[in-house]
Amino acid sequence: MLHDRILVALDKDASERRSASGIVIPATAVMGKRLAWAGVVAAGPNVRQVGVGDRVLFDPEDRAEVEVNAKDYILLRERDVHAVAQPESTDSGTGLYL
Repeated sequence: MLHDRILVALDKDASERRSASGIVIPATAVMGKRLAWAGVVAAGPNVRQVGVGDRVLFDPEDRAEVEVNAKDYILLRERDVHAVAQPESTDSGTGLYL
C-alpha cells in the first residue's frame, strides 16, 4: 500500500440486515445514505489513525473495488474513514475514563 491508502474487506454481515421485527432486508434495498463497516487488511506508511485488524466505518459510495487473489477488497484513503471501532474490553472495570 502506498501513501495514505487503506485496503479493507467488507464484513460478511454487511450485505443483509434484519429489522427489529426479524424481517430480512437485502443489500439491494435502497435506504438512503447508509455507512458500512469493514476490516482493515493493509495500510500505507502514511496512515496514522488506522491499523491492520481495525474495523472502520466508511461511505460505500466513495470506494474503489479491487480483486486480489480472487478476493474482493475496497481501497480507501484515510480521510474517507468516518470512525474506527474500539475492540470490546474484557476488563472488569467500569469503562469510564476520568
